[in-house]
Amino acid sequence: MKTNNQQQGKFGKWVKKSITARMGMVGFLVIILLIPLSYIQDLISERTLRQQEVVNEINQKWGKEVLLYGPILKIPYKTYHKKTIIHEKTKELQTETIEEIKYAYFFPKELDITSTINPEEKKRGIYKTAVYKSNIAINGNFITPDFSEIDLDKKDIVWEKARMIIKTSNLKGVNSLVEIKLNKKKYSFTSKYQGTNQQAQNRYNKFNLQPLELHILESKFIAKENLPIKNSIQFSMNININGSKQIRFIPIGKETLVTIKSDWKTANFLGEYIPYNSDKITDTGFNAKWKILEINRPFSQQSFNGIPNLMHYAFGVNFMIPVDEYQKSERSIKYGFLVIGLTFLIFFLIQTMSKIHIHPFQYLMIGIALTMFYTLLISISEHSSYLKAYIIAGISVISLITFYSKSILKNTKFTSFIGISLSVLYGFIFIIIQLENYALLVGSIGLFVILSAVMYTSRKIDWQNN
Repeated sequence: MKTNNQQQGKFGKWVKKSITARMGMVGFLVIILLIPLSYIQDLISERTLRQQEVVNEINQKWGKEVLLYGPILKIPYKTYHKKTIIHEKTKELQTETIEEIKYAYFFPKELDITSTINPEEKKRGIYKTAVYKSNIAINGNFITPDFSEIDLDKKDIVWEKARMIIKTSNLKGVNSLVEIKLNKKKYSFTSKYQGTNQQAQNRYNKFNLQPLELHILESKFIAKENLPIKNSIQFSMNININGSKQIRFIPIGKETLVTIKSDWKTANFLGEYIPYNSDKITDTGFNAKWKILEINRPFSQQSFNGIPNLMHYAFGVNFMIPVDEYQKSERSIKYGFLVIGLTFLIFFLIQTMSKIHIHPFQYLMIGIALTMFYTLLISISEHSSYLKAYIIAGISVISLITFYSKSILKNTKFTSFIGISLSVLYGFIFIIIQLENYALLVGSIGLFVILSAVMYTSRKIDWQNN
């Protein structure tokens, strides 16, 4: 028994005196503390998912994002093909001419869209999202359709069954009668469900968003006198629709003019095209204008193979509230390993240079206090701004570790150095998180300065005698 106690005593003394043993112990504790950091990362992911679920639920009830595609002139036409059959009685081969109805789709020559958006915030619990009411005025004209591409006889065009159609992603939010005015005649629209566009769904899955459900609004048959058979025809319509997230349009006009006005101050313009006016954003909101010509987009003004999928060419404005608390928390926890490692390194250097003994349990308590910073940051940021949460969590953890280190180090100078070092470290990480374009540059310079300070401080340590 005495031999075992002596051996354990010798081992304990060796750990106290050996720098190698202390370094191994500190490194082991840093690795152990990666486990709670990984749990906190899972917590951030869980809270982010919960937030997205609540936002989707609010948007589902109010109205989804708005994407408007139209109006489009739909004209049926006759095609003929021959079919050889065997006569039942004579058993002779006979040729029949089969008539088939197909549809051609023509886009307007001029398309002018003016949309006024009135956004507002909706809250549920601690989560919030942006929804809006919109008034969309659409004007333009259609010119005489060009069937030369398919070499069609004019008598085979079924003008009397022509219709106007509009495609949109949000029928639930429509809160007014949808009508189109051609000359002085109005034609109302009825809805036809088309289903989810697979390409759009695949694109949305990349960003963990809900896929768009595409709907078709189709008018009644258009009278011949209101069709551009010989001359161009003017049209106009107004749509009042509730939506969320964003509003987008597809530039199907030979010349498309779009104006979107709103008092929303955090506009994010998206899509294939950007506004051309430099004064689009003001102190009171934004007034964005687009002008897209036929030459700016790679599709023609007519289609004889169904309505083409032009989702990729949509553009507009995103009204989503920039919620970056979880994103910033996730970025900050990626520096958790650095914070713990550098903090332990400071204590290790103080212990080595001053011969003050720090027990592994005390290292562990300091490490757990450092991980508590992130749980405080996440929980407080859900009820306040990220800046306030970071300051409160930082002051709390720095104060806790500083007072705890005072009881360990028994030295005011070392204790003050710990507090200042932690303050500089958390301030440095906060700056990196806020930066976007210069985050890598500032981070690299900061780490170089830290490495230089450590090398300078450790130059007086006698590594061979420990």
